[in-house]
Amino acid sequence: MFIDLHTHSLFSDGILLPSELVYHAKNAHYKAIAITDHVDCSNYDFVIPRIIKIANVMSKIKNLGITVIPGVEITYVPPEIMPEFVRTLRKTKIKLIVAHGETSVEPVPEGTNCAAIKAKVDILAHPGNISLSDAILAKKNGVYLEITTRKGHRKTNKHVFDIAKKVGNSLIINTDTHLPEDLLDKNKIEELLNEIGCNGKYEEFLKNSEELVSRILKSK
Repeated sequence: MFIDLHTHSLFSDGILLPSELVYHAKNAHYKAIAITDHVDCSNYDFVIPRIIKIANVMSKIKNLGITVIPGVEITYVPPEIMPEFVRTLRKTKIKLIVAHGETSVEPVPEGTNCAAIKAKVDILAHPGNISLSDAILAKKNGVYLEITTRKGHRKTNKHVFDIAKKVGNSLIINTDTHLPEDLLDKNKIEELLNEIGCNGKYEEFLKNSEELVSRILKSK
């Protein structure tokens, strides 16, 4: 049973309707999925009500067998306005805020990692070559760091894993799914764990995801 807290529908750059994404995840033996489409100041008021709507619909289906969490991924928001934007999002009915971290394969504004952590987002996605000081702050602020299966972004997974191990950060495995074939399976997880030199098991990451899901579902 998998938990994936970073996925995209066609409300940003994914290809599936939110409901399609949920049923693909259910078929892939997920126990929970967060739909976290990209938002900035230009579109959050369009995206959020639609993601909340599908999460509410899914919550009313008997024996669905998968928890659907409405979320967003803050993307390319200037660090200077990150705190204000996060406060705005917290006033909505979304449950999860992911921040698009300073991946090494995109021109994300410098300082995004630190600004997102200071704003206390829930997850810092693909944080690239995250600094030791930012990792320490993430632990202090309860921000989870992501190990990703996403091509390109995963190049720095080993760095993230090593620095998190040193600091004691909570790590979770997410997919950054855009296509049905991006969803988690046993082979993807085993490959990922081998890449980062982790001798542990997926269950250790899953426990962190379960803790975060429990925390956010209790909020509001």
